[in-house]
Amino acid sequence: MSDEWRANIDALEQTARSMIALGEELDAADWTRPTECPGWSVQDQYAHILGIERWLLGEAADDEPRTVANTALDVEGFRSWPPEKVLGELRGVIDRRVASLRSDAVDLAQVVPTPFGRDMPYGAFMAHRAFDVWMHEQDVRRATGRPGNLDGPAAEVSARILGDSLPFVVGKRGRPEPGQTVVVETPERRWCVAMGADRRARFAEEPSGPTVRLRMDWETFLRLGGGRVAPSGAEVQVSGDGDLAGRVLAGMAITP
Repeated sequence: MSDEWRANIDALEQTARSMIALGEELDAADWTRPTECPGWSVQDQYAHILGIERWLLGEAADDEPRTVANTALDVEGFRSWPPEKVLGELRGVIDRRVASLRSDAVDLAQVVPTPFGRDMPYGAFMAHRAFDVWMHEQDVRRATGRPGNLDGPAAEVSARILGDSLPFVVGKRGRPEPGQTVVVETPERRWCVAMGADRRARFAEEPSGPTVRLRMDWETFLRLGGGRVAPSGAEVQVSGDGDLAGRVLAGMAITP
């Protein structure tokens, strides 16, 4: 197992167990609170994670593949369950998933189709599982007023996925002119993307005067990247070309 794939599994386990521990703190009212995923309650968030991980274990009660087009399948299927049953089932599923991933039961090098339409090695796909679980954990934390776990292994994996998307966001959605640069920064991280003469956007060294600079806190960055908040509702300090900045912010969401 490569160090990267081991880190992906560590990140998945860390956020899944953090989400379970969070669930143990929730009261009856918390489970019904709406979250930033439209139409999903706190319980729906847990049901979604439970359903995906059961499916990946081969324990789903149906033969339907899980894709971005049917994310409501498990949400609706578990709505009749009491919250404690959802949480208990998730606890057992995560125990089995982690044990499976750390054994030879799963070929981490096997290239597999993923729910979001890309083929990749199973071990690399685990980074996206950590990202998904962590984003939903943060949805629950915001909905219930219990902030936490904004750093650590799953947060680092999520920062890598969101950060790596920025050349696409800037180049394809922001549509800067050749030579223009966009800097996106949080207190902990900074990315600079430049549009080349070939009209391909790439990471670059930060110039003394970028065309656009977008400053925000880490949670705002993840909410924009996860499609949890519209740019008009996000606290972002913008300097430079306002039109280009607006296009970049409008295109930051990379999750379905």
